[in-house]
Amino acid sequence: MLRRNIRLRREYLYRKNLEGKDRLLYENKRKIKQALQEGKPIPTELRNVEAALREEIDLEDQNTAIPRTHIDDDYANATERDPKILLTTSRNPSAPLTQFVQELSHVFPNAQRMNRGGQVISEIIETCRGHEFTDVILVHEHRGVPDGLIISHLPFGPTAYFGLLNVVTRHDIKDKQTVGRISQAYPHLILNNFTTKLGERTANILKHLFPVPKPDTKRIVTFATQSDYISFRHHMYEKPGGPKSIELKEIGPRFELRLYQIKLGTVDQSEAQAEWVIRPYMNTTNKRKLIGD
Repeated sequence: MLRRNIRLRREYLYRKNLEGKDRLLYENKRKIKQALQEGKPIPTELRNVEAALREEIDLEDQNTAIPRTHIDDDYANATERDPKILLTTSRNPSAPLTQFVQELSHVFPNAQRMNRGGQVISEIIETCRGHEFTDVILVHEHRGVPDGLIISHLPFGPTAYFGLLNVVTRHDIKDKQTVGRISQAYPHLILNNFTTKLGERTANILKHLFPVPKPDTKRIVTFATQSDYISFRHHMYEKPGGPKSIELKEIGPRFELRLYQIKLGTVDQSEAQAEWVIRPYMNTTNKRKLIGD
């Protein structure tokens, strides 16, 4: 199993290294297509390879014309089966962190909670690969306050690192009748304002934690971006007065996420290449929105 994972990882990295060549080839073909459509001469630097490229263009269809990337490969098979998630924490978790992770296990369908104990991350990841888990979520804390969340997609990544802020658990909400109970139905997913390339990548990581719901599901999970902070809300809705009367009931928990890194690998691979990292100067660019408008 270990040799197989090493071989598959090498093949994945090899395909990723070919992306630069494929992108250059795609741009050359695009320039030739544009010149032919506009009736302009072929660019000088492409005249030596024009015949070969035009032959390749003639053989392409809508599935092969645009090159695939490692981002496509990460979730290429995600729709074939429902996600299976392992939830765990840092070592020696406090009572508030344990309570928060227990509530997260109800938020994410098909999630299993595991006590970390003395296990190291590499052992956890290898075990999850063997049992066909699709994602591992690790929650960290600082002095009893949850402050970090890591989502690692299996078998090869990516891994997204989030800061965790303003956590309000169901346990902290005193009015239990107002909160209501958490349904086990698969929720509808609302992703709001993930408009940039980084936002689309982040939304892709988050949405594949949830399976496809049934149309009549009354449970809603929302990830809404504002000023690069991702607000998580969890609701149930009812129609007490008919289809035009809708009442939303928040069932918790609620929190905010702040993305600060994406790596092209799993969480146990310290040598994995960083796809995106927040830099200190980015905090001073008030007019720049990294994830959404």
